[in-house]
Amino acid sequence: MAITGESGSGKSTLLSLLAGLDTPSSGQVEIDGQSLTELDEEGRAHLRQDKIGFVFQSFHLIPAMSALDNVMLPLELKGEKNAQQQALKLLQRVGLSERSDHRPLQLSGGEQQRVAIARAFAGNPGILFADEPTGNLDQRSGENIIDLLFKLNREQGTTLVLVTHDQSLAKACQRHFQLDHGCLQEVIDAAPAASETTASMHENNG
Repeated sequence: MAITGESGSGKSTLLSLLAGLDTPSSGQVEIDGQSLTELDEEGRAHLRQDKIGFVFQSFHLIPAMSALDNVMLPLELKGEKNAQQQALKLLQRVGLSERSDHRPLQLSGGEQQRVAIARAFAGNPGILFADEPTGNLDQRSGENIIDLLFKLNREQGTTLVLVTHDQSLAKACQRHFQLDHGCLQEVIDAAPAASETTASMHENNG
């Protein structure tokens, strides 16, 4: 699922609310039947640990830690006994097994984002939120990152919720929502070459 909208429309805020990184001033946010608004910060942290992955535009890797240690961290926090082995397998899947001992500043932007994706998938999340994951990358690196996200989405059955400014990327997703003046609408493509029309998410869901 892609979420698009003009700069300042609230896309990142929406994603933070959905992931439990922020709390709404009113209303309810539920994940898998659990109301996030009824949980305290510790409860939301546990839910994120069990069910949610997050990929940020600016990577948010820990500079003093190697790629391997960055990916191992969420596994160790969950008490996984074979955290190193799992982390190495994830780095291999994103094509960075030979760079596992490198720290973030020794990696290119695309490589750092691949480490961040491996870390996000480390907990085998049911939902992965990605906030402009290609925003700080050149076109080729960005395309590689999207291909990787879609591949892991298919292989692991993880729901991917993607905030992006890239309309072509949004159209490549199975569903596309646009945020405009506080209203979230689903974009409906009548045909591949047809112009876009919109229907409200409420109407679309009956």
